[in-house]
Amino acid sequence: MSEARVVFAAPSSGSGKTMITCGLLQAFKERGLHVASFKCGPDYIDPMFQERVIGVRSGNLDLFFSDAATMRRLFIRDASGADVSVVEGVMGYYDGNGVATDEASTYKVAAALEAPVVLIIDARGQSLSALATLEGFLNFRADSRIKGVILNRTTQNVFSQLKPEIEKLGVAALGFVPKDDGMVVESRHLGLVTPNEITDLSERLHALAAKLSETVDIDAILALARSAGPLEAPPEPKFPKLPKTRIAAAKDEAFCFYYKDNLRLFESLGAELVWFSPIRDKSLPEGVQGIVLPGGYPELYASELAENACMRESVAAAIKGGMPCLAECGGFMYLHRELEDMEGVFHPMCGVIDAKAWRTSKLGRFGYVELTALTDGGLFNKGEKIKAHEFHYFESGDCGEDLLAVKPTGTRSWKCIHAEGNLVAGFPHLFYESDPDLIVRFLRRCAERK
Repeated sequence: MSEARVVFAAPSSGSGKTMITCGLLQAFKERGLHVASFKCGPDYIDPMFQERVIGVRSGNLDLFFSDAATMRRLFIRDASGADVSVVEGVMGYYDGNGVATDEASTYKVAAALEAPVVLIIDARGQSLSALATLEGFLNFRADSRIKGVILNRTTQNVFSQLKPEIEKLGVAALGFVPKDDGMVVESRHLGLVTPNEITDLSERLHALAAKLSETVDIDAILALARSAGPLEAPPEPKFPKLPKTRIAAAKDEAFCFYYKDNLRLFESLGAELVWFSPIRDKSLPEGVQGIVLPGGYPELYASELAENACMRESVAAAIKGGMPCLAECGGFMYLHRELEDMEGVFHPMCGVIDAKAWRTSKLGRFGYVELTALTDGGLFNKGEKIKAHEFHYFESGDCGEDLLAVKPTGTRSWKCIHAEGNLVAGFPHLFYESDPDLIVRFLRRCAERK
């Protein structure tokens, strides 16, 4: 891999770092560079934008899911062959997995990667005050790693006058981005809309890349990325040799939330992922031995999922017949008896979970959790732990009680997940690399089905 890497961070969410990062990725690609892109934290949406619309490979970096050495290993593996690696931060630069901690923050990711940082400051409605923000972030930690700044939603005149003042603070004034409402991406109940729903997004990103090429010093950003030194990480872990297995993995408009590291773990263990659509296909693929149902937006496609009774019956029959299944969040809701759509109408689903899933007005149990198995006999062993994240506006009449979820601060806990027999199903999105033994056990159980 190239050693070149850079982190784009901001003082807070809503500062414009996602769209600026995407615009710069597009600009790098238009220069003929091979780019690897990463998102700090557990978000699925930004990597989907970057892969599907810009066409760069993208993944997640998360220091709650994994320790620093493991995260470096995953980064080096996924950055292989890239000319430059771009990391987009999450929330505010120093914001961690608790209110008063920087643990798992973008700052900690940058430190673990030994990467230079570009701070994106939303300067709308201010001028010199933007420097107070910058100086505060530079001094908040002894080694902030902040080497450059981009001012968002400001003018050429303001930036030109602030540039020498920025440079007095010892950081590079890398440019500005003018206010442009045409680059705003709409929000919805799960965050940003998915790429397939914005037909002109590619054109808008080309336009943004052209604009950034005029107002941001892209050569200086690339030079900053190339200033990063060699990065060391532990070798890839040695996994047991397992029989080849074929795993049916749902993937369509309704089910699209996959961590790339989870998929790579399956493949590292010899599993063949066979993609299928619960919306369009009539049954599970032939010859599969297990099922993966990820998160996504089943509530937006509840009518189509309900109308495809053949697929619902195929999934239910397979699971009830003993086929191992991992189902998370949206996939978990698909397994319910009924699911409420966004208009308040309930639709029949697979019926594996004998309960309804319904919409609420707020996020439920939002954030990171560590899960501990409370029982033996299923795909988990009692006491086994795995890291996860919850993000959902829906609730279930039967969330399961086989694992205990504990927040990182240790101030709140609850029981969740069905983990009996061949099934693991619940709202949390699991990070498999934090407990690869679960996937080894899952695939061994799958291999027993000839």
